[in-house]
Amino acid sequence: MAYRRFSLFPESPTLRDIFSKRAIRYHWRDNGPVFCAAIAIICIAIWLIELLLSIVSPSALNALVNFGAIQPMLAVSRPWTFITSMFLHQPTSILHILFNMLTLWSVGPLLERLMGHWPFLALYMLSGIGGGMGMMLWGALAPGQAGWFTAAYGASGALFGLFAAVLVVYRRVGADITSMLVWMVINFLMPVVVRNVAWQAHVGGFLVGALFTWLLVSGLHALRGKSLAYRSAVYGAAVFVLMVVVILLCDLGNPIGWMLRLF
Repeated sequence: MAYRRFSLFPESPTLRDIFSKRAIRYHWRDNGPVFCAAIAIICIAIWLIELLLSIVSPSALNALVNFGAIQPMLAVSRPWTFITSMFLHQPTSILHILFNMLTLWSVGPLLERLMGHWPFLALYMLSGIGGGMGMMLWGALAPGQAGWFTAAYGASGALFGLFAAVLVVYRRVGADITSMLVWMVINFLMPVVVRNVAWQAHVGGFLVGALFTWLLVSGLHALRGKSLAYRSAVYGAAVFVLMVVVILLCDLGNPIGWMLRLF
């Protein structure tokens, strides 16, 4: 008589089922959440490294955060921070990484299945960079100079871009967006109840995600017959160039001169 091994989740796949080459190929062909899962794994792995460093070497943690976090006054001279900042999370609290990963998994798989892998990755990365652009805009437009010295990190800017994409797509097809609006309002109100939340990154990521997705579904008539991947490349490049221009214009008001930023 054969006995099945005991499992609290008997219907859940094993790690081999999830990460085997065959499973990855299947999910890729099926538009499964390949990039969504990869982003979550990278964020969690980096957070675990941050957590370990906070225990064994706080100075190394500070060096890592200083290297990866985005700070408007230094961002143009350290352009990698527009990307690295979206993969860092607060190591002293599990809520930051937990809430962001739950948010990613609540909307990411749906979007990756609808859009395809590369357009989804473009949306996520552009929205994350848009979060950094939001920080730059706040530095340039806020009264005083405090906005230039505010450092930020986390996936929230990219995640708000995903929210915007879902909103654009749902409105396009006439679907009920009530539940999504509630979830978005909760996220937008987070800075009211939680301190040190970079709402500027939320706004920047949301606007960029909305613009990119709107272009994909309602863009130039001449490109509507092209594949989604082609349109993603064209519109993604255009949105990226637009963000670079905005960021450089904002940096004209940077109170820290270029020579000082190099040291």
